[in-house]
Amino acid sequence: MSYGLLKGKKGIIFGALDSNSIAWKVAELAHQEGAEFVLTNAPVALRMGELNGLAEKTGSDIVPADATSMEDLGKLFDHTLAKFKKIDFILHSIGMSVNVRKGKEYTDINYDWLMKGWDISAVSFHKVMKTAWDKDAMNDWGSILALTYIAAQRTFPGYNDMADNKAYLESIARSFGYEWGNKNKVRVNTISQSPTLTTAGQGIKGFNGFVDFAKEMSPLGNATADDCANYCITLFSDLTKMVTMQNLFHDGGFSNVGVSEMVMNRFEK
Repeated sequence: MSYGLLKGKKGIIFGALDSNSIAWKVAELAHQEGAEFVLTNAPVALRMGELNGLAEKTGSDIVPADATSMEDLGKLFDHTLAKFKKIDFILHSIGMSVNVRKGKEYTDINYDWLMKGWDISAVSFHKVMKTAWDKDAMNDWGSILALTYIAAQRTFPGYNDMADNKAYLESIARSFGYEWGNKNKVRVNTISQSPTLTTAGQGIKGFNGFVDFAKEMSPLGNATADDCANYCITLFSDLTKMVTMQNLFHDGGFSNVGVSEMVMNRFEK
């Protein structure tokens, strides 16, 4: 069922990779709710070819862009603004740790890889917003979102330097959110999502354990990628015009539970 929550709104969606991606789910639902948008991902990700089907389904352009490259981002926004004049929403759904991919322990990380992952996972969010800022791309009362994880606040072994990246990402949202709010009432938020079985998430050591533990701890269970898409749509809509600079937990209650009965039962004798 469509409610027309995004009727007439235009945007850019970063990070859709395949049908398991949260960004993919957001694109499908945004289209259903009346939005038009440009899809973008790194050129290496686009070689997989799956994004073409989503673009066809949603009537969207695909513009390859390395989100760490100001040149690529400039071309992406130039294309988008030529098409739409201005935009109303941006989704940043990007994250990657070379140290995680290479199986390096946190106590023995490669610092060159650390900087690469930091740039991709966190600094790119600043670069995206700076490009939008410099090109005066956003309509008043627009919405900019990035996806994060509670490892920014709590320790999850195996999440490695991605935890540090997410903490920096959330700080960028607060700092740039203040500037955007003053400039033209654009709000900037992060969504701290339940562990979700996306292609990227499954590359983290012990990730299935994260998922199962969170499910047993959360009174509502884990939020799915589809659930997250629903939440993103509300934050792109005019229903949340006064929400900004927030890290919004979308995790079935996990973030506020010390221990659940289900978990305690495992240790009772």
